[in-house]
Amino acid sequence: MRPLAFPRPYVFTTRTIDGRREILDPLRQQYVALTPEEWVRQNLVQFLIQERGYPRGLMAAEKFVQVHGQPHRADLVVYDRQGSPLLLAECKEPSVNISQDTFDQIARYNRALRARYLLISNGLEHYCYAIDRDREQYRFLDHLPHYDNL
Repeated sequence: MRPLAFPRPYVFTTRTIDGRREILDPLRQQYVALTPEEWVRQNLVQFLIQERGYPRGLMAAEKFVQVHGQPHRADLVVYDRQGSPLLLAECKEPSVNISQDTFDQIARYNRALRARYLLISNGLEHYCYAIDRDREQYRFLDHLPHYDNL
């Protein structure tokens, strides 16, 4: 897989079965198909854990979300210590440009989850913003805060 725009390369456990590459997901504690999008997600997970102090036990990959009565899966959800969604992340493969559709997608998912922070990444570009529900506003952040500062 190609290098991504994270501070450093991370170490992963991978395997190949019947010609299919898999990566060990530390959140789901199982091997999953190593697709370009999964490569971004796994790098993002390691970045959050190793660089920003996000507790692994408060993160969930492929979280079920109901949007307008339809089932969807949020790529990554981080919870606060009380169990409420704190950050919602949407991952795209590196070849996918982040567009307004991506921002609309994460906003739809967040109507159900109500996280205070949203993060979008294709591994090369990263966008993080904070939601102010009282003012019904959002503001883009120049960096993703450490978990203890959220």
